[in-house]
Amino acid sequence: MRYGMAIDALKCVGCSDCVVACQTENNVPIGYCRDWIVEKTTGTYPQLQMEIRSERCNHCSNAPCVRSCPTSASHYGKGGIVLVDENACIGCKACIASCPYDARFIHPEGYVDKCTFCLHRVEKGQDPACVAVCPTKCMYFGDLDDPRSEVSQIMKKRKWKTLIPEAGTSPNIFYLI
Repeated sequence: MRYGMAIDALKCVGCSDCVVACQTENNVPIGYCRDWIVEKTTGTYPQLQMEIRSERCNHCSNAPCVRSCPTSASHYGKGGIVLVDENACIGCKACIASCPYDARFIHPEGYVDKCTFCLHRVEKGQDPACVAVCPTKCMYFGDLDDPRSEVSQIMKKRKWKTLIPEAGTSPNIFYLI
């Protein structure tokens, strides 16, 4: 089992419902976030293209944050989800420095925090909060190793990309293009 997410960059409208749902579901302190919206414009006027993406921890299969953590606070959990044990974290920021996706932050209580794919919801058979509230249904979550899962099915039908593939992290967040 390997959990992952596909995000349809053609359907995302940048409404930030995913960001608010995550903050609410996970009691993320005001001023911090585990996911965020990125707007990227490419091309030269008048031939411009804009992409809107919901970004978060990429739950990499080859996660530099896990390798760099001196206390093993950053670790792989169920389905390959990259987690942080707040009780083992010493706040040294080695994982923050090693993450090419800038997906971690120091919680005001002193430990590193990040997206968990709402593992507490997934274990109950629910989607992560961001997926559950998306008004455009642009996010697909599930077991990438299960060819019958919704996320696997959509990735078979569509072209996709990952962010910063040259980092060699083997991310488990995919953007449908």
